[in-house]
Amino acid sequence: MPFLKTAGQLLATVALWRSVHTTPLSPLQPRWTDQKITPKVFLVNMFPPEGEVWYGIKEFDLLARNITVPGLSPLYQDVHCTGNFDVCQIITGESGTHQILSGSDTQQVLISRKTYFFIAGIAGISPKVATLGSVTFAKYAVQVALQYEFDAREIPDNFSAGYVPLGSTDPTEYPKTIYGTEVFEVNDNLRQLAIGYAQTAKLNDSTDAQAYRANYAQTDAYKPGSEEPGVVGCDVATADAYFTGTLLAEAFENTTKLFTNGSGVYCTTAQEDNATLEALLRSDIQNLTDFSRIIIMRTASDFDRPYPGQPATVNLFYAKQGGFESALANIYLAGVKVVEGILNGWNSTFEEGIPACNYIGDIFGSLGGKPDFGPGSNYNNNPVTRPDEPQKGVIG
Repeated sequence: MPFLKTAGQLLATVALWRSVHTTPLSPLQPRWTDQKITPKVFLVNMFPPEGEVWYGIKEFDLLARNITVPGLSPLYQDVHCTGNFDVCQIITGESGTHQILSGSDTQQVLISRKTYFFIAGIAGISPKVATLGSVTFAKYAVQVALQYEFDAREIPDNFSAGYVPLGSTDPTEYPKTIYGTEVFEVNDNLRQLAIGYAQTAKLNDSTDAQAYRANYAQTDAYKPGSEEPGVVGCDVATADAYFTGTLLAEAFENTTKLFTNGSGVYCTTAQEDNATLEALLRSDIQNLTDFSRIIIMRTASDFDRPYPGQPATVNLFYAKQGGFESALANIYLAGVKVVEGILNGWNSTFEEGIPACNYIGDIFGSLGGKPDFGPGSNYNNNPVTRPDEPQKGVIG
């Protein structure tokens, strides 16, 4: 299944660090290390522009160690680390379908349960919540497109959207069939600390972004989209499809609320986060990592829908939104404050860990505890079955 390729990609990194080589190396005389590397912070970026903002910065040298790890993306085969291995980075590749892993690559050792995983990338943004250049931190990651889909020309007249939760027959019904990756919830206490660190940063903005977001001021619901960039706590919706437009944005906003039993706040749109979280959940089950040590930060590069009166095609293809460069810059500007907060507070706070006040994990409760969403929450008394359980009237 395509989604699992991204999960496998990160699992390769979590599982592999024996039989890796580190710089400096001669091409003719490779050296191998059996050293177990235990970074305090592991940056997870999705494509080179997100990764490159960390290079050449004053706070630390992320290119001091360059480690080739078998099983990573053929495009990005190296993990980069500081000289003391306190901070490391992987570039996974974009979307939930880009990476693949050979099962034989997972037999060795990497990282520790003390490592903090810091997912840091750009994303689309809802003007109802924030604006271009804003920095967001998610508690929930929701795989919004994991549903039945009707072509827009064939949507039933009484449906609000062309997406229907699996096993159900109406867009407003909770899914009766779940796969397990629909929703992940991460440590909110850790998220609040990260938000506090990020709020000390001076964020980047651009004149193009200022001019473009002014178009959203004419609609009260979109007022947050017209304001200056800031740091916001809100949630990420993931889908392999790069969707755009008011109708789809509102449909997936409703999906986010539905799948989280009303508590999720849809704001950013991305492709990879649920796959990454599935990998980290599986590695926690194998006692390799700690799911309570995950931070999801997305910076806003573009609006997920046009302003009133603007065609969706113009917003996506032709408009000069001006948010891309600021979003990239703010990955570093806000993100480095989070990294420094963890490193500076390691002995006093972070080495021991930040206890979670909320449920953490997936929709199945795989790590223990009772989810506050999905089947464990008994939402609307709706029966929910795993996909291998037969259902009346459902084929597949």
